[in-house]
Amino acid sequence: MTMPAFVLQGQGADAVLLLHGIGGGAAVWGDAGSGTASALASALGCRVVAVDLPGYGASAPMGPPTLAAMVDGVVEVLAALAPRRTALVGHSMGGMVAQELVATRPGLVNALVLACTSPAFGRAEGDWQARFVAERLSPLDAGLGMAGMARALVPGMVAPGAQQAVLAAAIDVMSRVPESTYRAALKAIVAFDRREALPQIAVPTLCLAGAHDRTAPPEVMQRMAARIPGARCAVLQHAGHIANLEQPAAFNATVAAFLQEQGIGGGA
Repeated sequence: MTMPAFVLQGQGADAVLLLHGIGGGAAVWGDAGSGTASALASALGCRVVAVDLPGYGASAPMGPPTLAAMVDGVVEVLAALAPRRTALVGHSMGGMVAQELVATRPGLVNALVLACTSPAFGRAEGDWQARFVAERLSPLDAGLGMAGMARALVPGMVAPGAQQAVLAAAIDVMSRVPESTYRAALKAIVAFDRREALPQIAVPTLCLAGAHDRTAPPEVMQRMAARIPGARCAVLQHAGHIANLEQPAAFNATVAAFLQEQGIGGGA
């Protein structure tokens, strides 16, 4: 497969890879979004790489709609970078990609941040799963396009009182995702279930939740952290599902502090 496109900031032997959600792209981590890439590059003194997963941004269209295909793309990026130590920061779907990678490619990652995600896409054929899929496909099936879907969904994804600029940024990013990519990515994640693999995660892990997240509620992430040896869970106040955009300063500081503790960046 063609290696995914990515945006690189900073220098150093270590690398932090930023993996976006289903309605995102590498741009969500840039200075017009959460500013995570530049914040981590500055705080850690390492390379920070915002990846466009297959079909997103500047990356080639998605082939087989599977998380395994996304993992293959991320592994290609890692092979090109050849970092000394690697950390993954995965938001929502990106957190699922990160879990899939550490489960199937052990030894490639040294630290893990799972943000606003879960170890499984609900219960197979469950009510929550059915509602989630219907909420996302109905606007598309009605011909409203990604922009129409984004305008309908984003207000329900953020915390009460979220600034209009945050909503506008999230709607803009989601609107630019090709509909074909979104449909393929949704198909890829509906079967995701790595609950049984959580106890085998052998790297330091931070589970980062938004206090008002209804897609990956704090209690879900707390249970996930409890099953990962040595993991911790932090909850960002005044944040919903897109916590990196809603509370970028708190999100970036929390991630940077955790990765510093794990020895990512800062040194030969």
